[in-house]
Amino acid sequence: MYGLEDVGGFGRALAVYLTEQNCLVKEVNTRLSHKWRRSRNTVEKHDSLDAEYIARVVKDEMDRLPDAKPLDHYWAIGQLVKQRAGLQSHYSANLRRLHQQISYHYPSYKQFFSQVDGKTALAFWEHYPSPQCLAEVSEVELADFLKEVSNNYLSLPKARQIKQLTVEDGNTICGYQNSRDVLVRSLVQTLRTTSQEMDMLEAELTVLMKDLVCTLDTMPGIDLVAAASFIAEIGPIERFASAEKLARFAGIAPVVNGSGGKHNNYKSEQGNRILHDLFKQLAVRQLVTAKNTKRPRNAYLLAYYEQKRAAGKSKRQAIVCLMRKLVNVVYFLLKNKAIYSMPDVPVEKAG
Repeated sequence: MYGLEDVGGFGRALAVYLTEQNCLVKEVNTRLSHKWRRSRNTVEKHDSLDAEYIARVVKDEMDRLPDAKPLDHYWAIGQLVKQRAGLQSHYSANLRRLHQQISYHYPSYKQFFSQVDGKTALAFWEHYPSPQCLAEVSEVELADFLKEVSNNYLSLPKARQIKQLTVEDGNTICGYQNSRDVLVRSLVQTLRTTSQEMDMLEAELTVLMKDLVCTLDTMPGIDLVAAASFIAEIGPIERFASAEKLARFAGIAPVVNGSGGKHNNYKSEQGNRILHDLFKQLAVRQLVTAKNTKRPRNAYLLAYYEQKRAAGKSKRQAIVCLMRKLVNVVYFLLKNKAIYSMPDVPVEKAG
């Protein structure tokens, strides 16, 4: 039996090799080996001690540790998810910069379009990055431009509104305005390119997820990217004999601490923190209600959350309870490849 802390990065090749040799390979969470290191009177770190601590974890936690199964299919999904997450972060950073730049030139810019990074909006910022580019353009010419880039959705009324708001904003020309205009156009191009790359990755994720027959995206609050993120961190669901083991792997199951007949449950700080955060985000999304209709996204889970709050749980504790319930749901969907259906259960029995 082998224990490896890294089965997805540099250690993946070793994990693959050992698995192909029919060896039993266990995935060891770094926090578990770190616990052994801290138990020493003198805390040291070198390869020999790391190997010893990992071996101790495997020896003591053998039944709880998940099997390392570095399958190429799941590895590919994980790599695509990580790449898309990096692009999303890059996109958000450049979108913030675009907001900042155009706010200098068009103080009323948020009234121009519903989305600053929408197709029509980006075309406008590219052609008219500042009012000086718009000064010699008539309302009719602007209307024709908007009509073309918005597929006939916007025309003369919007053109008049933009021209009027620009006049009301006053003179916003700054020093080195031409350089500022180049910067805005560069940001627009970056956003477009990044968006296209994310679309390309999502198309590939769609193919890979279809091969797995994953049904997670049938649940409210889980789209393709979220489903792929869960799959990337969980791997083959067969690694976990029960939902309880998946909960422990995600650091959601409570830690029992006590003596002398008295026991208390504490929130776990161990487990896969990425998976833990995915469940937390999913739990928060279940509590969302529509702005117009006030209808909840998931009435059943919202009722469950409110039950926990009524029972004296804090908001954080109630969220953790909801996360634990969602572990059961995700485990069932992955294990049985089932389609999610909203439970029709009386509120008093929701818990």
